[in-house]
Amino acid sequence: MVDVALLFGRIVLVALLYLFLFAAIKTGIGIVGARQTGAVKGLAIRVTRGPREITGVTIPITGSVIIGRSPDADLVIGDDFVSGTHAKLVAAADGYTLIDLGSTNGTIVNGQPATRPLQIAAGDVIELGHNRLEVVRL
Repeated sequence: MVDVALLFGRIVLVALLYLFLFAAIKTGIGIVGARQTGAVKGLAIRVTRGPREITGVTIPITGSVIIGRSPDADLVIGDDFVSGTHAKLVAAADGYTLIDLGSTNGTIVNGQPATRPLQIAAGDVIELGHNRLEVVRL
């Protein structure tokens, strides 16, 4: 009798494990598919020089992206030359705009200070302190 109960318990446990794995894989595939379809048309920011932890990271520009040292920023750069909320990238109907948020050390776009909101496009280079970000097409 005990052997039958243990066998039944094992079968139920394996069935629950397979259901869990199926649900996890299905959810993961949905997330990856959503990111790919939503990001194909736009631009992204790639960190080409900066802290080792984020060098090579690519962030799609969807809506607005805040760049800064604050943990609340979308792209957190742990560098003393980057303000808490340093700059903001905004997607608009006519393209993408970079806005310096009153940072102490300023934001440089293609070698020029960003003293006003600037339109950005693929190939542009954004510098924040010692950090370099490139605008890339997805």
